[in-house]
Amino acid sequence: MSAFKRAPVTGGPQGDVLGRLREVQIVASKPVLPAEILSIILEYLAVPDLLHFARVSKRMREMVYDDTRWVQRLRLIGCWNEAAARARGEEARRRKLEAFNAEREEELKRAGIGVSGMSAVGGSESAGKASVGTSQVRGRQASEGYINGARENSYLSAQDDGFDFTTLSPTTPDFSLTHVPLDAASVLEIIARARSIRGAARQEYGRIYGALGPFYRDAVRSKHPSHARIFRVYRDPNQQAQMLAQLYRFAKSDLSQGWQQREAKLEQMISAFENAVSREFEQGLKLEDVDGRMRKYAHVLVTLNGGQRAAERFVSENPLIKDRLNLGDPMDCVSPASIEYLSLEESHAFFGHLSAAFNAQIAIIDRVFPASVNVAIPFLRKVGTDVIATYLNTVLNYVHERSIECYVRAVSGMYEQSLRFAKSLQPTRLSGDEFYETLDQVLTDIFEPHVNLYLAEEMAFFKRRSEIEVNTWERQLSQQDASVESMYMSNVNRQADKRDFLTSFKKVVMMPVNVLPTFPMSSRFGGKTATAKALVNEEKLDNPQLATLQETTRPGTPSSLSGSMLMMPRSSTPVAEPPTTELAAKAAIMKSRLEGIRSLFSLEVALNLVHMAKASIERAAVFAK
Repeated sequence: MSAFKRAPVTGGPQGDVLGRLREVQIVASKPVLPAEILSIILEYLAVPDLLHFARVSKRMREMVYDDTRWVQRLRLIGCWNEAAARARGEEARRRKLEAFNAEREEELKRAGIGVSGMSAVGGSESAGKASVGTSQVRGRQASEGYINGARENSYLSAQDDGFDFTTLSPTTPDFSLTHVPLDAASVLEIIARARSIRGAARQEYGRIYGALGPFYRDAVRSKHPSHARIFRVYRDPNQQAQMLAQLYRFAKSDLSQGWQQREAKLEQMISAFENAVSREFEQGLKLEDVDGRMRKYAHVLVTLNGGQRAAERFVSENPLIKDRLNLGDPMDCVSPASIEYLSLEESHAFFGHLSAAFNAQIAIIDRVFPASVNVAIPFLRKVGTDVIATYLNTVLNYVHERSIECYVRAVSGMYEQSLRFAKSLQPTRLSGDEFYETLDQVLTDIFEPHVNLYLAEEMAFFKRRSEIEVNTWERQLSQQDASVESMYMSNVNRQADKRDFLTSFKKVVMMPVNVLPTFPMSSRFGGKTATAKALVNEEKLDNPQLATLQETTRPGTPSSLSGSMLMMPRSSTPVAEPPTTELAAKAAIMKSRLEGIRSLFSLEVALNLVHMAKASIERAAVFAK
């Protein structure tokens, strides 16, 4: 849109040129829309419309050909590398500077000027200055024309930028495959060969647009996905996947009106192709055709969108996941008949079978999938959640309801077995440390719900066993003390009962004696009566002879020990004679208790507590490895 306008000519001689020039008036006109709004409008125009717009005026052409506009489209496709563009710019600038310095030195040599700037062979000073001035002007021109030079030196010329084959007629705005300048094999890598060059972004995008535009327009206008021309030009599934992947990236640069519908149509075509290839991959998985169908169609899906669908199908339909019950029954570790029964040999066999099957599947992954796809990580997570976690949770939850002792043994023992299982697994070729980090995380997630419960149950179990051990020991001590006290007090009770019996017997025996008359001591019967009475009453006789007779002729009462005394453990010291009085018996009981102060500590009980604590610590220490 020009800023100048010719004023109408009013009369004057037709041959007077100067008169006409004097009558011309310069009328300034402002554009209808600001440049900022025009730039925003250009963002939403299709490529053919942009080329139409560039033909309006020189100013519009400069706006359309602005390099940043085409860099943005290359960024949307994902083939613009800013670091590479900056590096190429620095390299081009360095080459320009070297060329300028070489040209300047050449001019100086021709002018005969030395290093000091003086003429070497009688040349005129003015000629040298003129030559230097010419070189400086050329250097400035070369620096100012850097962008144009980069465009001219690029491997893609301005005359072959892909837009030359665009039909600008409004009735037929699409491309025709007969106008594609590249062969089918070259189109397969058109985006991969794109380079990031400042000043040549329009040419790069033009090449991509000229190669992929016809296929893109045909794909979004096809009534059925299988009717698209891309499937007739390319017959190999891998090439079809490569073209669909390029079209999906190319569609990101389509910003014109209706781009949502076109993108949805293209995604529908890609989804139909992906489903067909996935079914072929599943057939190969069922038939175990590892090096045939599985490998072929896995690479097709990887080319299409990174192989996510192939990885998901391999993991979900894997025989290791579907036939996990063949690895071992979790209920084999317990016995319904016995609460305290727990067999860790069954869980050990389960982990052994799982390790062998997992390593076999890892070998298949290396044969089927390319190195760019890491299927081992999602497969490991799936095995952890669906196989290992299911088996362990079934056993641990069942055992926890039946026996706490078996539960603490099961948690510690199975965690130790899982650690050995982790060491036996083999990663894929390029898994590296990520495989082992994921494996540690999987085991942590499985046992994390049980760790807090296990520690609480382990502590409670140890306290309960310790209390039982101590209470048993205290009960035995109490029984022993009660036996000793019963022995001492039983002897006192027997002595009292004997005295009561003898007193009653003496009364009965002495009744006839007491009724006899008392004779004087001088008579011959007086001494006998007193002697008999003294013998019956167990009194001491005055006659020494009779007293001696009393002591020698009277038999002693045999002493007997109680049954509890006989059941007491032997001691190194002889058992003292049981006391005969209540005061003596209580004194003997107090003495026995004071001597039993050493019963406050038992070496046997202490050793049992130490062994129980050691077993609990060893079980808990497994989680600290």
